[in-house]
Amino acid sequence: MRILLWHVHGSWTTAFVSGRHTYLLPVTPGRDADGLGRADRLSAGGWVWPDSAREVPHERLRDTDVDVVVLQRPHEIDRCAEWLGRWPGRDVPAVYVEHNTPKGDVPNTRHPVADRDDLTLVHVTHFNRLFWDNGRAPTRVIEHGIVDPGYRYTGELARVAVAVNEPIRRGRVTGTDLLPEFARIASLDVFGMRTEGLAARLGLAPDRCRSYDLPQRVLHQEMARRRLYAHPLRWTSLGLSLLEAMHLGLPVVALATTEVVEAVPPEAGVVSTRMDVLLDAVRRFLNEPEEAERVGKAAREAALVRYGLDRFLTDWDLLLQEVAA
Repeated sequence: MRILLWHVHGSWTTAFVSGRHTYLLPVTPGRDADGLGRADRLSAGGWVWPDSAREVPHERLRDTDVDVVVLQRPHEIDRCAEWLGRWPGRDVPAVYVEHNTPKGDVPNTRHPVADRDDLTLVHVTHFNRLFWDNGRAPTRVIEHGIVDPGYRYTGELARVAVAVNEPIRRGRVTGTDLLPEFARIASLDVFGMRTEGLAARLGLAPDRCRSYDLPQRVLHQEMARRRLYAHPLRWTSLGLSLLEAMHLGLPVVALATTEVVEAVPPEAGVVSTRMDVLLDAVRRFLNEPEEAERVGKAAREAALVRYGLDRFLTDWDLLLQEVAA
C-alpha cells in the first residue's frame, strides 16, 4: 500500500515504516512540524529508515496516489484535505493513531474524533482506550513494537538511567519532582531532549544528576552501561524508552501508573506506587549486580514477546487491509 503519514514521533515511526509498504512523508521547505520528512534528514535523530519511506513535497500530494492516511494530530485532518484534496475517512481510507493519555477532565476527556465513525481510532495501549471517551468512533489497540537494538547490557556503571524529554517543563507529569528522592540513594543519568540544567533546577550536585541529549544509537549504548533503568513518569502513555531499556536488558524500577503495570511483569523489575518499595529496589540492583543482570535478561525476554516488531507490523497489516477494503 501507499500510506501517507506525518513524521511526528520518531521512534514509533521508525517501527511503523519498517513494514512492507511505501510510506509517504510530507516535506515543507522549512521542514517545520508539518513537513519534517525522513527522520535521518534530522542530524539529531539517529534513526535509520528504509528507502520505502519517501519524502513528498507537500504541494505534490494532490497528484499522488494514496491508499490509506494515518493521522496522528487533530489538525492533520484539515491539512490532509488541503494538501491531498481528499477528506480522510470519506474520500480516502484513514485511521487516527492516538499516542497519548487523555488530558484535562479525566476520565471524561472526549477524543477529538469521538464523533466520527468514518475512520478507525487506534490506541497504542489498552489503558489509553479505557480512559479516553472514544464516543462512536470504532477503536482498536495496536501495542507498540520496537526495532530490537539487541542485548547490550553491561551494567558496569553503578548509576541509574532515566530517559525523559523536557523534564523541567513537564514537571510532575514526568515525575521530575521524584528525581531528588532517587538521587538521595543513587547517582542518576537523565537522557533526553532539553535535560540541560536539570541538576541545578532540582538543587542536586552535578555528579548526582547528569544530563545527556544523545542520538538513539549512542543512547542505547550508554543506557546499557548503567546498572538499572528507572521510570518515574506519572501520567504519560507507555514510553518507548522504557521498552527500549527492557530490550537492551536493563532491570526496571517504575511507577505503577498507566500501562506500566501491563508492560513490566514481576520478573522484569519492580513496579509500585510506593516510593519506599521503589527505592529499596534501586538499592538492591545497585548492590547486587548479578541480580540486576538476571532481572534485566527477563525484562528483555518479556519485551521481545509482547513488543516485538513482527507482531506490531502484523497487527498493522491486518488493520490496514481491513480499512483499505
